[in-house]
Amino acid sequence: MDADKPLHERVVNQSEETLGKLAQDLLESPVVSGALSAAFGTRERAMRAQELALAALNLPSASDLERLTRRIRNVSQRLEGIEDVLDRLEQRVGQLAEGAEEERDLPALEQRLGALEAALERVESRLAASKPAA
Repeated sequence: MDADKPLHERVVNQSEETLGKLAQDLLESPVVSGALSAAFGTRERAMRAQELALAALNLPSASDLERLTRRIRNVSQRLEGIEDVLDRLEQRVGQLAEGAEEERDLPALEQRLGALEAALERVESRLAASKPAA
């Protein structure tokens, strides 16, 4: 079956199998797994030492900056909500102020309406007086 495949495919397949075996052997090797564990442990200790050094110098660590960024984002969202409420409140106060202006103009309108009614009554009475008697 392998003889039917071109040479480059057979070489690729054999290389993949060989690399897979090598990787599996390395992962199962106690020396390699011990070295990897030691490297990861050293990395963790180095990160912790870096955080302590930054804290001693009163400088923020990456996690401090991330936490601060989240808090600022939260405050920003809350501030946007407050701005929206203030905008709605400002609109409502404007509407109430317009209504108050209309109420202040009401006596003037009533006076003008009274004058128009009086003028209309005078016109009606003149018309009634000028009608010929039937």
